[in-house]
Amino acid sequence: MQYDVIVIGGGPGGYVCAIRLGQLGKRTLLVEKNRVGGVCLQCGCIPSKALIHAAGMYRRFSEAHRMGIYYKELEIRWEETQAWKHGVVDRLTRGIHQLLKGNGVDFLQGEAALAGDHRVRVTTEEGVQEFMTDAVVLATGSEPMVIPGFEFDGEGILNSTQALSLEQIPSSLAVIGGGYIGLELGQVYATLGTRVTVIEMMDQILPGVSPDLVRVLERRLRRLKMKVYTGAMARDLKRTERGYELIVQKGDETIKVACEKVLVTVGRRPALTVPGLEAIGIERDERGFVKVDDQRRTNIPWIYAIGDVAGQPMLAHKASHEGEVVAEVIAGHAVGCDYQVVPAVIFTDPEIAVVGLSEREAREQDREIQIGRFPFAALGKAQTMNETDGFVKIIADPKGLVLGAEIVGPEASSLIAELALAIEMGAEVNDLALTIHTHPTLPEAVMEAAKAVYGQAIHILNEKGR
Repeated sequence: MQYDVIVIGGGPGGYVCAIRLGQLGKRTLLVEKNRVGGVCLQCGCIPSKALIHAAGMYRRFSEAHRMGIYYKELEIRWEETQAWKHGVVDRLTRGIHQLLKGNGVDFLQGEAALAGDHRVRVTTEEGVQEFMTDAVVLATGSEPMVIPGFEFDGEGILNSTQALSLEQIPSSLAVIGGGYIGLELGQVYATLGTRVTVIEMMDQILPGVSPDLVRVLERRLRRLKMKVYTGAMARDLKRTERGYELIVQKGDETIKVACEKVLVTVGRRPALTVPGLEAIGIERDERGFVKVDDQRRTNIPWIYAIGDVAGQPMLAHKASHEGEVVAEVIAGHAVGCDYQVVPAVIFTDPEIAVVGLSEREAREQDREIQIGRFPFAALGKAQTMNETDGFVKIIADPKGLVLGAEIVGPEASSLIAELALAIEMGAEVNDLALTIHTHPTLPEAVMEAAKAVYGQAIHILNEKGR
């Protein structure tokens, strides 16, 4: 059977690419070895955010007495929470299948392999099928990295996927790795009563994130009684009657952490396990990512690569964007990838969102910049929500061009979109400041932060001399 394009991998890059190809009239086959949606939908972005939202509701209910709301007993029935989470995933999975079918895309669940020039072999439960294709798109995603001596067993030593499907809330949890995955999941369980300890090798949690954003999150972690060790290394793990004893080295100090479960979140690596790629001569860099150009072409003219296998940033929305770009390229359109504006979000509580140039990056580059900052504590809407931690920060050049933005606080994941658009369109600070924002809303903080660049914010005292 002949196809115009075969997409290998059905995650947010692959299925989006396949749908767009269908819209463009290309005869397309999508191959996924597990369920469509990939890691993001099945065991990553969506299920984790479902549990994060559930934990956030639990936290808000537990603080409702501040608003005069009382109840006899707050209870979480974990098995029902997990069932609800699975229901969300199942509904979205069915929706993707409907979109594929509606756009004329064929789908096969099975293992794909390159069988030669323009040939793909797919092994399914029913047997082996071989196809000819004009083009192949690699969208196989990534997988958790493993630390020697801390190999995942799915029972006591967990990766992020396994931590999302625990049958019971653990009494205690050690998290090795203080990046976004470890903190998101660690905070979920800490909110629900688990005693959580985080071990991070670098000098701060969330390495690479501006310290002033991290400090806001650290205050929340302390209120949850989460222990955080930075500049520390997990050295050994011993089995005990009640779980594990984790040996941590922090400078000259040796720390013993007793825990029921261990969650290892030290990063992800490209999952490029398609047989035949090496034989055909696909080029990869020193970290294992497939080498691509700005149209996601590899060194093999008829093979493209998108998403996590094609390099940083390893973000679902970046993969989806690349999927659409590749579909357009294959259809003959003059398009390419531009990564000037790729927003990133950390779904901790409070959320952290960044886009464009950060203040830290600007300082390291010795760039002349202007900063406007507005705290949520001064915002009426945030006060009515009882969500006043954090701020909006805008980074601009001396002429007022918006270079970047950083947000820590309520709904940061949504607020960052306005600032991403501002950078994409080449907006100036005054474009944001002079746009009338609805009152009372959280986006007013963006407007006020823009005004603060020039010392004109209304609801805070501005710095003198600006």
